[in-house]
Order: sequence, then C-alpha cells, then structure tokens
Amino acid sequence: MYAQVNSLGVWALEGFVVRVEADLSGGLPQFSIVGLPDSAVKESTDRVRSALKNLGFTYPVSRITVNLAPADVRKTGPVYDLPILLALLAASGQVPGVPADSAFLGEVSLDGAVRGVNGVLPMALAARQAGLRQLFVPSANAQEAAVVEGLTVYGVSGAGQVVDHLTGKAVLPPAAPLAPGQEAPGGNVPDFADVRGQLEARRALEIAAAGGHNVLMIGAPGTGKSMLAKRLPGILPPLTAAEAIETSKVYSVAGLLPRGGALLTHRPFRAPHHSVSATALSGGGSFPRPGEVSLAHNGVLFLDELPEFPRDALEILRQPLEDGTVTISRVSGSARFPCRFMLVAAMNPCPCGYYGHPTRQCTCTQYAIDRYLQKVSGPLLDRIDLHVEVMPVEYEALASSRAGESSAAILKRVTAARARQQQRYAGTGIACNAYLPSAMLRSACRLTPEAGRMLKSVFEAMGLSARAYDRVLKVSRTIADLEGAEVISAAHVSEAVQYRSLDRKYWAAR
Repeated sequence: MYAQVNSLGVWALEGFVVRVEADLSGGLPQFSIVGLPDSAVKESTDRVRSALKNLGFTYPVSRITVNLAPADVRKTGPVYDLPILLALLAASGQVPGVPADSAFLGEVSLDGAVRGVNGVLPMALAARQAGLRQLFVPSANAQEAAVVEGLTVYGVSGAGQVVDHLTGKAVLPPAAPLAPGQEAPGGNVPDFADVRGQLEARRALEIAAAGGHNVLMIGAPGTGKSMLAKRLPGILPPLTAAEAIETSKVYSVAGLLPRGGALLTHRPFRAPHHSVSATALSGGGSFPRPGEVSLAHNGVLFLDELPEFPRDALEILRQPLEDGTVTISRVSGSARFPCRFMLVAAMNPCPCGYYGHPTRQCTCTQYAIDRYLQKVSGPLLDRIDLHVEVMPVEYEALASSRAGESSAAILKRVTAARARQQQRYAGTGIACNAYLPSAMLRSACRLTPEAGRMLKSVFEAMGLSARAYDRVLKVSRTIADLEGAEVISAAHVSEAVQYRSLDRKYWAAR
C-alpha cells in the first residue's frame, strides 16, 4: 500500500517542494525514513507513532518506509511530522486520498497537537510558485503564510482537525491576512526629543537615515553615542511591502518571527555584543543560517565599542557592506543571504576614552592609542560614509528644560527625501542613495560648476580613494535631497566632506 503527500522544505532562504512517500509492505514491523533526513526528522517516527495511537487511529503493524523526495537534498527540522502522519493514514486506508494540490507541514506532539515551525514564509512562497493551491500549517504560523496571495492557508492546532477536514466531518475556515494596523508593533523606540545638545551628531544621523548611509561616531564615554544610535530606528521610514517580505523571510528561517504574527512592519535594529564571532556575524553553520548582518537586512546593525570586536569579525563586514549579500559555502552547498543594512558604529578615541577631551586628560601612551586605533582597518573606514565626532555636552544643554527636536519631526524630512529618491530611481530597483551604483553617479549626482571645482580640490588635497569619492558624492546627493534641491551645490559638497575628516585626524599619521 502506497500514498504520497506534498510537503515543503527550506534551504537558506529558498523553499522547495518535498514529496512524502509512504509504503506499507510485509515483513517484520519497522519504521524507516530515507531521503537525507537529519536527527529531528528521524525522531518523527516516535512522535508519529504515539500521535496516531493517542488520536484513536490504528498504527500500521508492517514494514513502513517513508521517502522524502528529492532524496539528494538534506531535510531538516520537525516540519515533516504532519505529512508523514497523513501519508501513513492514507497508505493504511484510514483516510481517503490526500488532494494533490495541497501541502502540509508542522511538528506533531505525542497527543496529536500541531506545533509551530520555522521557515513557513519561504515555504509558502515556494508552494505558490509550484502551483499548489492549499497549504495546511500550524495555527501559530497561519498569519505568516496567509500573506502569500493566491494560496489558501488553513491554520490547524491538531492533526485530528486535518483528518476531519479531509473526510468532510468539519471543514476548516481559511486563515485571512491581518488587516492593516493589526500587525505586531515595532516596539517602543526612544525619541530624539530626549537628546540634549549633539546637534552635529543628530544632523549626521538624519542624513544617514535619509540616504541609508553608514555612520561612525567617535567620542569620549558618556557623550551619548549609544543613546543616539538607539533612536535611529525612530526616524527611518517604514518597510515597503517588498522589504517586509525579504526581511520577514530571514526572521522566519531564523525562528525569530513572532508566533501568531504576520510580516515585520518595522526595520530591524541589531546590536550584537563585541564578543560575537565572525560566523555569528556573517552567518554559517553546517546548514547555513543567517547571521547578524542578515538579521539587520533593511535595518540597522549597531556595533558599540567597535575596536573591541574581533578583527576577523570586522573584516568580514567589508564584502557585505559593498555587495549587500553574503554567501556561505559549505560542503553541503552554498547559501546566499541578503544583508543590505546601515552600519552604525561607535567607539572611543583611545583605550581610556579621553584622547582629545577638552577638560579631562588622557592617560594612554602613544603606543596604546596607535594599537587601539589600528584595530579598525582603513578599508573598513573607507566603507563608512559619515564620520562624526561626538563631543561632551555642555551643562547649559543638559540643564535646559527645552526638549530637542522630536523623532516625528525628523522623520517627516527623512520621508520626503526618501520619496524624492524613489521617484528618481523608479524602475531601477535602487532603494536609496547609499545603494547608487557607480554607473549612475553622473546622471543622479549633477553638480554645479562651483561644486565640481570644490570636489576636485578636496579629492586632490585629501587623497581620497575612488570609493571615498563615490561616497562623498552620494552623501552630497542626500543632503541636497533633504533640502529639496535637484542639483548638488558647493554647500552640499562642503558638508559631506566634513564627514570624511576624522579618519585623517585619528588614523592618517599612524
């Protein structure tokens, strides 16, 4: 006796269809699963056996062989419990044939309950692409899968519900996508109104948010670097529909998408500790998993105390910052994860933190300062668009009862600047100025004659690299967008150049 049930799997961020084939034959009772299953899949034999008995079905006393096709692709996780259970029921004649246009996935507990699994969103997208029309998923993942158009999704809390639906005893209602405004909130993001002083740093973060640029903040302890960085998500525009799906796919595979929720609606903010390994930052493992750079996709990656991070972890950032993707290669195959993120880094100017402080004396030797700064390489600095010195806040600013400009007010200007960029780059796939390719720089970044002369003299005087030249142009374009100007003026270039001076101040002579 033979039966086949459709299920799904996921490799990296891509889903694929899995055919669960069950065969019951004569011989000594045995339950074997083939098709490159991992330990979690092999253990489904015990879960399915107990679930069948506790649900009141007859467990087939025969030689049971379950094949997960394609057999040359590794199958991971408990996602195949439900389709295996249904395949056994169909093969033993306890339920009618399972519809060929339906797919099933979910972990089954010993009493028959269906628990949530990871990676449902990319699997649902793969189901639609494969032409499947119905998808049965755990109730905890129903809203996640329901966002995929053209697919009827049923959320189930127990395997018995699926059997009743297939036999017509009790038809399940399809899951509906969450209505706008019902999505999970993005959390309480601190407001820029709480920040006293730091006008230059606030301005730099506004420019960064408007153009998607990377930022490095250098300053003494207690000047507010971390405070400023944590408020950056509050002035970023909400995710677009395409960005929400991309980011949610990463979080779904990583198991970080809220159970019972749909897509992410807020831009992620990741702040790993400086003890993070290179693999945890970039992603990897025997079966590649997304790292912090991918979890920050379409959002912010904040690295506090930048020189304290391992050197190999920092150097791994160079390629993702340039390409927006990271490729993990293993013997079992290669996986590519998206990682378009804003890098926001903060650091002290020296080990004690008071080098160049206006009132406190630095206790570090010159050798200690040089060794500390050398932990951040030149190529990495070259990929950071804005370098900002965060100075100590004066007493008058701290004691003032007047609140600073709110995040909502800044967000209006950022949103307007992003709208200009979306209109300019419509149809190109470019989201903001930071992702502008070199081939489009001349057409998108038109300069006045005075601005061109200024940029030429700065390029020669500062010895900018070709990459630094491009990034100055992109920052100038963003500053012009904030002012609503179509042509970049000398004032825009002058401000952009100011944000490229700290690497010369601290690193040039070392």
